[in-house]
Amino acid sequence: MSDAPADPALRAAYRLCRRRTKSEDPAEYALIQLVPAPLRPALHALWAAANALDDLGDDRTAPAAERAARVEAWITALHRELPTGTSPDPIRHALVDTAARWRLDLSELRDAMAQVREDTDGRSFTDWAAWRTWGRDNLLPWFGQVRAILDRAGVPVALRLDTREAYEEFLDGVRLTDILTDLSADLAQGDLLLPEEALALHPGSADDLANRRWSPAVSALVTDLTGRARRWVAQETLTRGMHPGPATVLQTMAALLHAQLDAVEAAGPALLRARPRPALRTRVRILAPARTRAALAWSLTPLTLPPHHRSPDAPRQPAAPARPATARAFRRPPPHPSGERPPVIPPALLPAHVAVIMDGNGRWAQQRGLPRHAGHRAGAHAVREVVHGALEIGLAHLTLYTFSTENWHRDTEEVDAILGLLRDEVAEDPFRDLDVRMRWHGRAGRLPPDLADLLQLRERTTRGRTGLTLTMCIDYGGRDEITRTAAALARRVRAGHLDPDRITDEDFARHLPHPDMPDVDLLWRTGNEQRTSNFLPWHAAYAELHFTPGLWPDTDRHHLWEAVTAYTHRQRRHGTTNPDPLPR
Repeated sequence: MSDAPADPALRAAYRLCRRRTKSEDPAEYALIQLVPAPLRPALHALWAAANALDDLGDDRTAPAAERAARVEAWITALHRELPTGTSPDPIRHALVDTAARWRLDLSELRDAMAQVREDTDGRSFTDWAAWRTWGRDNLLPWFGQVRAILDRAGVPVALRLDTREAYEEFLDGVRLTDILTDLSADLAQGDLLLPEEALALHPGSADDLANRRWSPAVSALVTDLTGRARRWVAQETLTRGMHPGPATVLQTMAALLHAQLDAVEAAGPALLRARPRPALRTRVRILAPARTRAALAWSLTPLTLPPHHRSPDAPRQPAAPARPATARAFRRPPPHPSGERPPVIPPALLPAHVAVIMDGNGRWAQQRGLPRHAGHRAGAHAVREVVHGALEIGLAHLTLYTFSTENWHRDTEEVDAILGLLRDEVAEDPFRDLDVRMRWHGRAGRLPPDLADLLQLRERTTRGRTGLTLTMCIDYGGRDEITRTAAALARRVRAGHLDPDRITDEDFARHLPHPDMPDVDLLWRTGNEQRTSNFLPWHAAYAELHFTPGLWPDTDRHHLWEAVTAYTHRQRRHGTTNPDPLPR
């Protein structure tokens, strides 16, 4: 193995991961062979770890509760072993070494691993939306680790797709192809990992599949699903602007998936009895030119290879206490420097959603003779303070106007400084140990790819948190949001799914980019300006407005508490003659 570690046990662990990848998933092994040799052991370790967990969850010789306990024990052991850099289990040994060497944050795999445990009780999906959430929660974190390895290796173009939807739809195609390929094995275990929405289009197909019976309904269902998988896999923007090395891997992956779907369609009734495979000549036809293209692409790319984490004789760190992946304890926010305590506000009086226009960063810097970007950096500290204050009073939703569509018209140097600061803040992840779910609202196309990647990563890894939902509006404009929503409605009308004369407020709200975002109860602006500046016009239609003279960098958490306290004294009528006794 190229660039092999000195530790014989570690070398053996990596060899085991390589053998398992090659024997259990030849297509995945062939794709890994398209990356430079020094990167392959890490990818083998990731694949083998994911597969080892799946094997524990799928072992039907044990009851569901025992399988779930085995998966939980594997995950707990991994978290205990990560600080030590070693493990008695060879696959985990390779994984913890990979994490240490390539500086991977395996906590990002927490939810994906926990999902394997939950799957031991079986899965059912009412519609494609639920199915996509399940599939993406499982695949995206693992693919994110591969992208991180390429980034650490110094690949000039990060493994990123032009749009998040193209990326995620491609992975939907990967998942659906795998389900169709493994249909016989899943049915033998009593699993049918397809949404009821798809089965309902072909009456009788669910019963026929449960009884392993090939019928016209099953045939039509398979044709429908393979067509859907082909559409998801065939993403024209998939490799646009990407380094030719990763681009070759993804293009080859797409070609292999299409070949696998051909085999699924050609199998007919045999699909319910055995796993179909493309012909050898088909695989050779795809892989032979891909190897040549990949070798050329990587030969022109200098790689940065980190050293192995430690020698076999180096002292080990003491093991960290076991921490189950499914029971995370979040810390409390740090107290206010002055010791000031938050006000006690009854939950019924607390606004559900506070939106903030953080104005005054540039003026704050100019008053001190500093460049404008210094004001934005000071404003980042105020963001942390306000988030801490929101957590302390139990606020459910906090939305910050971080970078508007109009901000692109500012001086290039200032724009670059703002985006660089955002990148640094999101990468540092100052709320990692707090119960904060992070979301991003805005357009993706104009943001730097690495910033968009980081924002999407934080969304994925904090999706399961139930405390404060922090939404950062970056490259956001209210009119742009409404225009995009109107376009989505127009497409639905054109497709015959909506009557334009019967469109309601609820129809419009369902087509917003974030249809689950609640209405804004309190809209607060700092900086002594009294306008809403194209911020959340739909959601803030009935918001209480609160304007304060202080500049944003001078804002502290007690200013949030004052704004919320003032809100509790407002009388909200919403067009009626009698005020609401409580906020909505």
